[in-house]
This record gives sequence, structure tokens and C-alpha cells, in this order.
Amino acid sequence: MTESTYRIQGATGEWEVVIGLEVHAQVTSNAKLFSGAATAFGAEPNTQVSLVDAAMPGMLPVPNRECIRQAVRTGMAIDAQINKWSRFDRKNYFYADLPQGYQISQLYHPIVGEGQIEIVLDEKNPEASTKVIGVERIHVEQDAGKLMHDQHPTSSYVDLNRSGVALMEIVSKPDMRSPAEAGAYLSKLRTILRYVGSCDGNMDQGSMRADVNVSVRRPGEAFGTRTETKNVNSVRFVMAVVEHEANRQVDVLEAGGKIVQETRLYDPDRNETRSMRSKEDAHDYRYFPDPDLLPLELDDAFLEECRQSLPELPDAKRARYVNDLGLSAYNATTLTADADTARWFEALLAQGARIQKKSEGEVAKASANWLLSELYGALNRLGKSLDESPVGPEEGAELLALVADGTISGTIAKQVFEIMLETGARAPAIVEEKGLKQTSDTGAIEAAVAKVLADNADKVAQYKGGKEALFGFFVGQTMKAMQGKANPQVVNELVKKGLAG
Repeated sequence: MTESTYRIQGATGEWEVVIGLEVHAQVTSNAKLFSGAATAFGAEPNTQVSLVDAAMPGMLPVPNRECIRQAVRTGMAIDAQINKWSRFDRKNYFYADLPQGYQISQLYHPIVGEGQIEIVLDEKNPEASTKVIGVERIHVEQDAGKLMHDQHPTSSYVDLNRSGVALMEIVSKPDMRSPAEAGAYLSKLRTILRYVGSCDGNMDQGSMRADVNVSVRRPGEAFGTRTETKNVNSVRFVMAVVEHEANRQVDVLEAGGKIVQETRLYDPDRNETRSMRSKEDAHDYRYFPDPDLLPLELDDAFLEECRQSLPELPDAKRARYVNDLGLSAYNATTLTADADTARWFEALLAQGARIQKKSEGEVAKASANWLLSELYGALNRLGKSLDESPVGPEEGAELLALVADGTISGTIAKQVFEIMLETGARAPAIVEEKGLKQTSDTGAIEAAVAKVLADNADKVAQYKGGKEALFGFFVGQTMKAMQGKANPQVVNELVKKGLAG
């Protein structure tokens, strides 16, 4: 376990930053937490609002079983305590986009207790750079609506489509000590949510956002007064908030001022935080148990169904890739950092195992290297994401199989791949049509080697005089003479034999 060292050097000495995140993650569900209204993103304003969401008189909330199930599954994915008995509370405050005048949440008895998330601080050396961040709780609550303001200063509108949407509030412990740790924690949490399927993690759409709690202290001293920067909607912005806010607090303290516990907003255009309001305590909201909702009681059968429904999670998958498939720690970490990448790799691996006469480890290494270098390189160049790839796992596996059985060389494979991207044709057809099959005809290759050595007698003399680096030159010239179609292994053997003779 490693802890990154991040210190702010002030005029009067070093300061340490202390960070905690409260992440609001929209639960993946077709209906809201307490009503049957839809939750699709991007719908026309106020088209997904039930009488319950609009707080019409006499409307009673009914918990959505799927929302509760997703919260439990998320808790299990971070090895958290699942509370069989939990209760909903009313958090009373007035906002124009909160029709009820209160929010239904879980302050005193959350559905999920303490858990933990392991983060990697250095992807190039993942095994030696991990840290465990504690999770204090996960509770379920309903979202508010959204206010929209036009340019006329007296006109505002409210969209209640989000009102009543189920949220998981995932509260970390104040265990993070640098912007990098905060970014790594948020990224890892988003990865877990996407693996589990309990939240899509689309921060740009508002389905996942973070409140960033920051304080500073002298190393080893008690925690300082914290501020909370609300609704930060990207990993990069979370890291920027930590850095800016920590430095701001150090400047205030070193100038003789005091940090006020308050809520702040982040302005990404100016890269600064601004005061929004003083931070309320729990008693300011007058919490009390919601009289319209019975406590949640979870039985063992429900919990077991939740546990059995979990997929292989990123840490377990990474360990399997290293221990069973022989992948490097770096490749395993990269492949498992995103759920879609891991699924694509698994599909590529399955197709490769079906058509190649190689061990699982050999197929896995070739597949991982091709996916992370060739495919991702091409997609970056084309400005496409993995799910937009013109080449799918089956087509990729066919290409790799041609290399594995010696039909084409790695160099020719790159050419074939480019044609696949441009035309959509499959590798075997391209190789056949273009006449790109690799030759292992030793007679033809021996003739090419003999000519290369004869044409470069001066370099042969230099090689025999000790300049062994020229070996690659002879191989390259032979491959060029064979138009890249010669088997590289045969070429190496025959060049070595020719030089020895």
C-alpha cells in the first residue's frame, strides 16, 4: 500500500489537504424512486412527471424495488455492510424545484453502511501504488427538479422530469490527500458502478456528480474547517477544485483569516470556487422519519439474489488477467479500468480461443496488445469510441488468427487492418484478394538473402568485424525484397546462416 505525498508549500511552512467526496449517482431504473414515471435522459421538459413527483395532495410514495436492489448490489460491490433494516427520513427545505417542500432521504438509518474502494495511484506500476479509501455509507434519496432561467431577469421555469429520480449518495471518508487520489477514487467508483450496472456514470449528463469537501491542516494536526463545493461534473474538475480550494484556504489562513464552513460553486471557465451559502447542519433541515413510508426490511433471499447477480468486478478481473492469463499488470489495469473495454476484450478473447490453436495465455497477450495499441490508436485517429469501432471483436480475432498461424506477418497485419477500417471487409478476404499471404519458401528466401548479402559486401565485412547491430539491416532488406511477405522467423534464421557462411 502506498500513500501519495502532496503538500502545499506556504510562506509559513507545509500544509496537508484532506478530501472527502459525496457522490450522487442516478440509479439505473426505468421508473423513479417512488413513482412509475419514466427516467429517460433528454425528454421534453415536464413530460416525465407523475402526480407523486408533482406533490399533488393525497399522493403517497411507493418504493421502487429495483432502485433498492441496485443500491444493495452497489454496496456489495464495495464490500460494504448491508443493513437489513433501514428507514426514510424527510429533509425539510424550500427550493422552487422541490415540489414537496422536502426531500425523502435516509439520514439516520441508511441502507448501506461502511465499505471500501481500492485505488491505483500509478497505472504504470499498479501493484506497488494502491491505497484503500473508506466509504462511510450509501443512502437512497430522491432528486429535485431543474430550474431554467432565460435572459429576461424576471422569468424562470421549472422542469420536473428529474424530480423523484432515484439517487445513491455515496459518502467517502476523509481519506484522500491529493487531487490525484480524489480523481482516482472517483474514476474507480464510476468503473464499479458501470460494471454493476447500477449507474451509467455519465457525468456530462448529470447522472453522476460530486460534492467535494476540502480542508487543510498542518501535517499531523487535527482536521481543519472544511468547505463543500457542489455538483462538480467531471473527474478533471474534481481534481481542479481540490487544488484551487486547498490553495485558497492556505492563503486565507496564512493571511490570518479563518475558513468558514460553507457551500461553494466551481466556475470551470475561471478555474475558481465561489461562496454560495453558509453550510447548514443536520438540525437546520429538521429531519424526521417519513410518516408515509414503512421501514425497509430486506430478507436473506433478496440479499442472496442481489449477490448472485453481481458480475466479476474490476479488481477480481484484473487479478485473473495477471495470474491466469499472464498479462502485465499495466495491461490488466488498463483493460479493466472501463467496463466496456473489458467486455470488448472478453469478446475478442472468446473469439480468438475459438479459432486459434494457441494457449489461452498466448491468445490473451496478443489480443491485449492489439486492442490497446492498434485498435485504440486507430480509434483515436478517427475520433471514434470503442462502441463505434468499424472492426468488431470477431473481425479482430480473425485478423489475429492469421498472424498466429503464420498466414501473414505482423507488418502485413497492420496493412490489412487499415484496409478493414476503410472498407469494412474482413481480414481473410483481404489477404486472399490482395495476395498478401506470407511465404515460408526457404528457396525463395535464401535467394533473396544471398542477393542482399552480395549487394552489401562492405556491411557484411563490418558485421563480421564486430558491428552486430547490422543484423537488423540485413533482415529489413530481405523483408523489403520479399515485399513483406516472407516469414520473419525463417528470414532471421537464413540471414544468420548466410552471415555465418
